[in-house]
Amino acid sequence: MRSLVGVTGAAALVLLCAAGPAAADDNEAFTIEDPRITESSGLAASRAHPGIYWTHNDSDDGAFLYAVDAKSGKTVATVTLTGVGSPRDVEAVSLGPDGDLYVGDIGDNLGGKWEHVWIYRFPEPKQLRDTTVKATQYVVKYADGPRDAEALMVHPKTGRVYIADKKRGSGGGLYEGPAELSASGTNVFKRLADVDLWTTDGAFSPDGKQLLLRSYFDATLYDWNDGRPARAERSDVPWQRQGESVTYSPDGKALMYGSEGERSQVEPIEVPGASGDGSKSPSDGGSSATTGGDEPGGDKNLTVGAAALLVAAVGVFALRRMFRRN
Repeated sequence: MRSLVGVTGAAALVLLCAAGPAAADDNEAFTIEDPRITESSGLAASRAHPGIYWTHNDSDDGAFLYAVDAKSGKTVATVTLTGVGSPRDVEAVSLGPDGDLYVGDIGDNLGGKWEHVWIYRFPEPKQLRDTTVKATQYVVKYADGPRDAEALMVHPKTGRVYIADKKRGSGGGLYEGPAELSASGTNVFKRLADVDLWTTDGAFSPDGKQLLLRSYFDATLYDWNDGRPARAERSDVPWQRQGESVTYSPDGKALMYGSEGERSQVEPIEVPGASGDGSKSPSDGGSSATTGGDEPGGDKNLTVGAAALLVAAVGVFALRRMFRRN
């Protein structure tokens, strides 16, 4: 978790003006009303229950997952996980093609010091009610050493798990897990591509043809070709007090962006050119994910990231990190 402070009204206005168009009416913004959810760090749209989004707090909350109704903003089910020990820093949730939820206990606020991290997996409940489930726990290591990560994505067709770490510049990367996770051994994630983004979450489109990685102020939308990120373009994000999560809406028309904080909002932005199944690829002229972050945004498509840099240049906002106890 990181806390963002010091944003003035002028800065907020600039960022709001730079945000992209809202999504269609059937993918509306909503507020998470549950007072227990103060650090919503991951978001996944349910397939079994239309209008339901799964979320969780990050550290210091326990092994819980919450089902939030988008129409009311209320929690309609709380899932308690057993068989996973004591979670350290739960940062992400994703839904696989098998109908299982994958929870990423992958954060590392020590800057990448944990010898290993964990993924928890369990079937999405068929009924929305408070329940306790036994999850499968997977041990995860990275081929090139420990990483601090907040984004875990399961491909909706292949079921393969990917993690993007939170390190901007040449050190940041997207990591690919084994074809099948093993509950009895260590799962080694190998670097697949460089990512020049301070990644706080990510999501695959429902058809598996796009991968979206977000940070606090901007995002990158990739084509996904033959198991690799390909051409890319910058994508808009809404201005949020601490943007930590993202998921595609079930119809693929909108990206639903979430934030930490009490009564935090989940806000939609329409996927550019979406045909209703998430099949629209980023525009021509994008760059490869392995090029170290040269993806063009275009003058006609001013992103929130560019606005944030402009505001920073004139000293309108400040960024402060606050590390939680380990």
